[in-house]
Amino acid sequence: MTLPSDDQREIYQRLQDDFEHYAARCLKIRTKSGEISPLNLNGVQRRIHLRAENQYARTGRVRMLVLKARQPGVSTYIEARFYWKTAHRPGLRAFILTHKIEATDNLFEMAKRFHANCPEPVKPETRASNAKELKFGRLDSSYRVGTANAEGVGRSDTIQLFHGSEVAHWPNAERHAAGVLQAVADAGGTEVWLESTANGASGLFYNLCLKAERGEGPYELVFIPWFGHGEYMKPAPDGWTPPAAWAEYRRLHGLSGEQLYWAYSKNAELAGSIGGTLDEISWLFRQEYPATPAEAFQASGGGGYIRAELVIQARANEFPEADANTPLILGVDVARGGGDRTRVIDRCGRRLGHVVNETWDDADEMTLAGRLARIIDSYGPDMVFVDVTGGYGGGLVDRLREQNYRCVRGINFGSRADAADTFANRRAEMWGRLEAWLADGADIADDASLQRDMTAPKARPDSSGRLVLEKKEDIRKRLNLSPDGGDAAALTFAQAVGRRDIRALAPAEAETDYGTLEF
Repeated sequence: MTLPSDDQREIYQRLQDDFEHYAARCLKIRTKSGEISPLNLNGVQRRIHLRAENQYARTGRVRMLVLKARQPGVSTYIEARFYWKTAHRPGLRAFILTHKIEATDNLFEMAKRFHANCPEPVKPETRASNAKELKFGRLDSSYRVGTANAEGVGRSDTIQLFHGSEVAHWPNAERHAAGVLQAVADAGGTEVWLESTANGASGLFYNLCLKAERGEGPYELVFIPWFGHGEYMKPAPDGWTPPAAWAEYRRLHGLSGEQLYWAYSKNAELAGSIGGTLDEISWLFRQEYPATPAEAFQASGGGGYIRAELVIQARANEFPEADANTPLILGVDVARGGGDRTRVIDRCGRRLGHVVNETWDDADEMTLAGRLARIIDSYGPDMVFVDVTGGYGGGLVDRLREQNYRCVRGINFGSRADAADTFANRRAEMWGRLEAWLADGADIADDASLQRDMTAPKARPDSSGRLVLEKKEDIRKRLNLSPDGGDAAALTFAQAVGRRDIRALAPAEAETDYGTLEF
């Protein structure tokens, strides 16, 4: 047997260590035009590769959620990564679970194409090959696929590499995940990839994404907007001018003219199926080709009262700090069980969430009082509005006022609105003021959870034409979330709070509003 030279060993080592290098030289894919070509990673694939390698370097394992628009090449990347690993490392079991049989067949065909076209010097020895599994002999590694409609699929295996494809579309996803994910050891070198397009605001994948967004659990969330995929472009006809909504959409997301016209054309296809207009951006386009995670999950069936574009723009704005006489106001939405968490956020002039933006799991009102007292002592807000609807928060307010925190006031969401002919109650009125404030131009914290909460509630007119905001319990049933950040932000508009230079002229003991300030 001829031993490899030093140069050959160096080549083999790089192919084993550098996936992108290996993919371009050893893996072949079928392109959309039907050609068999080398796998050169596209921009989306390179992005998720860097995220995965970074997580692996930090933790020794990969736990990744990928929320995507349609067909950016995510599944191709994961299949190629798993083939690369099982072809080089002994004892690895890779398992891919898809939402339907056709998808299972397509992904396994991709794996077999990798194997058939792999150069002989680096091609693993095949011990067995059938309709659902590739086994590599000397390495004792394997690559297997299954479909989520099969009872107990993957449950009895020991798996090191797991790919859940289109998880949001799995039937009985929670039951499948409880079985197959338990088969993946919590050990170094293991990988779990769960990727999907959105399928409404409920279910396993949705809930995992919400947790990851909050920084909870082992998974990292990677969002792939539709315009991250370089193929989604189409030249516009001569003289075409985008409608106002589309011009705003282009500006917010920094789209090229060809990207915008592709989106406009795709929206026309989808809007036709639901009876929408071409000039507006349909909820179906936002769901199938989201620009933000909030659009992917929250747009189904129609948008919220506050348009996503207003919040996206406010997240991108960078306004200067307000002058020293502008009041600092805190909104406190108190946890009341059922998925609620206490949210505290500030507003100062046209800026929101840049001084205080905290979420607390504590439910005990005395504990909350202590934490809020420390916030007040640290930042000296001029007013603190606390939600006391249904009795929650009342003890917190009483405790702080007993301690002479006179800036604290309780606000009942169900109480009468100041503009009672326009808004059905105080909560609707505060949200109306928040929406108008955003529309006038604002700078809010660049916080995905805040955008999700602000765009969650829907609204409708009552029999008298007054605005009625969707109840929190109904939002929880529909989206499995409580819009705590949105309610806290709205609370900063509970009452007008006068400027400090005006209040300095008023009696110190007075607790009424001083002067007039826009909300």
